Amino acid sequence: ERPQWVCHMAARAGVRPSIQDPYIYIHSNIEGTTRLMELSHKYGVRNFVFASSSSVYGGSKSTYFSEEEAVEHPVSPYAASKKACELLAYTYHHLYKLNVTGLRFFTVYGPRGRPDMAPFKFIDRISRGVEIQQFGDGSSSRDYTYIDDIVDGIVRAVDRPHRYEIFNLGKGSGTSLGDFISLVQKHVGKEAKIKVLPDQPGDVPYTCADVRKAQQMLGYRSKVPFEEGIRRTAKWYKEAFESKECFEVCPEAQANGLGRAPSVVQLAPTVAN
Repeated sequence: ERPQWVCHMAARAGVRPSIQDPYIYIHSNIEGTTRLMELSHKYGVRNFVFASSSSVYGGSKSTYFSEEEAVEHPVSPYAASKKACELLAYTYHHLYKLNVTGLRFFTVYGPRGRPDMAPFKFIDRISRGVEIQQFGDGSSSRDYTYIDDIVDGIVRAVDRPHRYEIFNLGKGSGTSLGDFISLVQKHVGKEAKIKVLPDQPGDVPYTCADVRKAQQMLGYRSKVPFEEGIRRTAKWYKEAFESKECFEVCPEAQANGLGRAPSVVQLAPTVAN
């Protein structure tokens, strides 16, 4: 039986690593997406949904990032690769009438999330008393979106085929880096050791989604406030990496007498699956 729906969430992610090695982003993101769209049109797929990124907005100065905004100036190879996927998706819709929906995710976090991103990294390091790195003065802001809300948006997009549409999936409000660190400290129960560093190339100062289009056309609503999402993520971390069961199966924790598992970053292959 031929597939009727394709939900393409695979990608090489990360702004800073894309600056160091742009070629792998072209291969994984642009070539990979093109191959899937080529197969989808050949097999008559009814709906092709793929993950884009808020990174395509670059250094936008808008209060809320809208899908109607021109996104012609990406500031990292990762962002450029995601913009390229959106353009290719339109081309496949135009040539072959493939129904395509692109979803611009805004800083997804939650249990079993990417260990290289700030929510996991900060919870892990503050829990272990390890120094965290703060890039900039703490005023930069992100629209952090809990994984349950993102999944709800994906399912809605899969269930509602469109000819060609791009949607923002975000919370619709930003949280500063300083406030973010304070919330992690609160729910971990420890003070952070902070090293302040200059802003990083390719990073943008601010992201905030205009989600009105997704609300109107998909029925999307962000339901999890940021503090509640951090509380859930910190709780999951403690249960997954500080439990008695984890300590019993973790030789490193036993050897060091830590009573906890190794860094989440060290366990990235397991956590990311």
